[in-house]
Amino acid sequence: MSIRTEKVASLLQHEMGSILEKELPRGGALVTVVAVKVTADLSISRFYVSIIGSEKQQAEVMEWLHEETRYLRKLLSANIRHHFRRIPEVEFYEDRLYEKASRIEQLLREVRKSPEQHD
Repeated sequence: MSIRTEKVASLLQHEMGSILEKELPRGGALVTVVAVKVTADLSISRFYVSIIGSEKQQAEVMEWLHEETRYLRKLLSANIRHHFRRIPEVEFYEDRLYEKASRIEQLLREVRKSPEQHD
């Protein structure tokens, strides 16, 4: 990514994080905007969100994000319109890195607990 797209991504990440903090239904799931990737022409912004909660909560949050994408883009536009002529389209993707990291840690703990086996 170029310096410009990195700055735009950082601004979008900060603003969307603030919006989600205020607008997200209080269902117990913790939602964090982990990363934002912006196309070179700044027409599309892809938001990667980490959702910590039950599988049901994760599914509900992703469904809510997809249903409310237009509304969230409108709020984003209101917050950053003085920075851009055209606000990028918004897409949401679930980032499951936290779950993968937890699974790896669990496997490592199991390996450490098991007695050493010699062949």
